[in-house]
Amino acid sequence: MSTEFIPAAKPIIGDEERAAVDAVLASGMLAQGKEVAAFEKEFSDVLLDGRASVAVNSGTSGLHLGLLAAGVGPGDEVIVPSFTFAATGNSVALTGATPVFADIELDHYTLDVDHVASLITDKTKGILPVHLYGHPFAAEAFAKLAEDRGIDLYEDAAQAHGASLNGRKVGTFGTFAMFSLYPTKNMTSGEGGMVSTPDADVERRLRLLRNQGMEKQYENELVGFNARMTDLHAAIGRVQLTKVEGWTAQRQSNAAFLDANLEGVGTPKVADGAVHVYHQYTIRVPEDRDGLAKALREEYNIGSGVYYPVPNHRLPSFNRTEDLPNTEAAALEVLSLPVHPSLSQDDLERIVTAVNTLVKAGA
Repeated sequence: MSTEFIPAAKPIIGDEERAAVDAVLASGMLAQGKEVAAFEKEFSDVLLDGRASVAVNSGTSGLHLGLLAAGVGPGDEVIVPSFTFAATGNSVALTGATPVFADIELDHYTLDVDHVASLITDKTKGILPVHLYGHPFAAEAFAKLAEDRGIDLYEDAAQAHGASLNGRKVGTFGTFAMFSLYPTKNMTSGEGGMVSTPDADVERRLRLLRNQGMEKQYENELVGFNARMTDLHAAIGRVQLTKVEGWTAQRQSNAAFLDANLEGVGTPKVADGAVHVYHQYTIRVPEDRDGLAKALREEYNIGSGVYYPVPNHRLPSFNRTEDLPNTEAAALEVLSLPVHPSLSQDDLERIVTAVNTLVKAGA
């Protein structure tokens, strides 16, 4: 059995991606252009049932500009999870609005609908849940809650390319949705993000905001940003888009093997009607999670990750005092194991043997 290091995540870049980049370099047209336009159209067709997509230079930019385009600003509140990457709350704060941190449910680590409902006030502009780890949040319940209370639903789909709920793809429920294209996501453009929306006005504002507020050169309609994606990045993304379905199937197969063979830990749960795309394969380790992660690395040369060890509301950047018991419990117990498509059967068996041996030994 191999003893080579198994990383927790691994971007897959092949000859096709290199050739696509070389073609753009040879063209001399590197900035946002025809490759970006083609990538937007193909992303919409493959992952969003045709819903319009706008490419930007990062997932965080996508959230920030999406919120601005949806009209979020000073005096507003947007309800977000604390158990996620800080970009979700950061993007709200960057608009001048206030992120209101809500608790999660522990089956899928996504926002708890009832707790969110209790936090809605007359200042609430919208709800921004996260399809965490590649599992859809309760999108239908949140869409109904938002409609009943007269507020917006936004989607942080950074980790959920191709996930769905009851046959409906994530990214098609909210006023806008953001997908990250960072190197470790289920597909990448090297760096970048994609924002989807069904609203033509929101789409136009997104396109203005990413390009210094202008549609025509030197005719700036509003104060905007330089958040454009380059054709170099789009060329990578276009190739990756042709592969993501197969990679997702491999992630799901790898996850099924771990589900069937891991012992003594809590394996991921999948909601009825949900398609999980396993950006992360996250287990629960009730005792000494950090000890298990350390032993996996030092004794078995296997990487893992804790996503996320510090709830956002307790970060120095926010320093809030909300009581979020499920969030605190998850932050102490979650551990993500490798599940990426480049794993071999030998790798999967090593992971199972290592985890089961260490848990049984009380590591």
